[in-house]
Amino acid sequence: MTDPTVVVALDVGGTGMKCALVRPDGSTVHTERHPTGAARGPDAVVGTILEVAEGLAGKARADGLEPVACGIAVPGVVDDARGVAVWSANVGFRDVPLRDLAAARLDLPTTLGHDVRVGGLAEARLGAGRGTRHVLFVAIGTGIAASHVVDGSAVTGAHGAAGEIGHILVRPDGPRCGCGRPGCLEAVASAAAVARRYAELTGDPVSAAEVADRAAAGEPAAGQVWRETVAALADGLATGQALFDVETVVIGGGLAQAGPRLLDPLRVALHERMTFHREPRLVGAALGDEAGCLGAALLALDALA
Repeated sequence: MTDPTVVVALDVGGTGMKCALVRPDGSTVHTERHPTGAARGPDAVVGTILEVAEGLAGKARADGLEPVACGIAVPGVVDDARGVAVWSANVGFRDVPLRDLAAARLDLPTTLGHDVRVGGLAEARLGAGRGTRHVLFVAIGTGIAASHVVDGSAVTGAHGAAGEIGHILVRPDGPRCGCGRPGCLEAVASAAAVARRYAELTGDPVSAAEVADRAAAGEPAAGQVWRETVAALADGLATGQALFDVETVVIGGGLAQAGPRLLDPLRVALHERMTFHREPRLVGAALGDEAGCLGAALLALDALA
């Protein structure tokens, strides 16, 4: 007989929410997507999260399944231990006790985690890092953040802020980062930075994906931006490897959609920067945009164990 237990899982982004009912083995039985509606304000977003979670639990019961927990992933600074969304620029959260609010609404044990950390958890256990003990998941999108997963558990840090690899200083004379300091990796090599740099050189406002396409087609300006991006990412990853000594680096996020056009030159550049450090295996993410939702479910299941 199939195990009827499922976890209600939500991955809340600045634009949309990816939601699912997930079995204990990591398989998904139902998925939904909803707009976050961040422009309505944080209170309205919290209301939507609770409504969607409650609807998923109801859907599970209607289908003869048993929801046993809820896992929620959000961006920004997250205090996992207290279950509080401390700060999020994208969603507007400021000290929101989201775990307790959801637990009370659903009458289910609930966990709250950082979106990139739980994404790394899923990639390490179920995706591209599966089978290795030490994994660094690096999400390269509008910003850059990482998750360090050791033996299947994501490291949170003393203050819930571990993994901010996007704020490693790579270009002291580089553009100013959103954090206020010039030259952070995120300010130089995120998808947003790629698009911004290309627009500075050409006056043409296109996406990072289009820059990757134009670089592959041999356009000089796009090629210059892409080479600069790869070099900065390699510097950041080399620093990360010096700190964490992982077996596998998994590259995810929107920029990873470039596939071999990013990963192949990045492997070469990272190899050139290795001295006595062991070179990690560098691979693309396997779970796509489902990683955060699956990771939220894994976090909830871990809390039940």
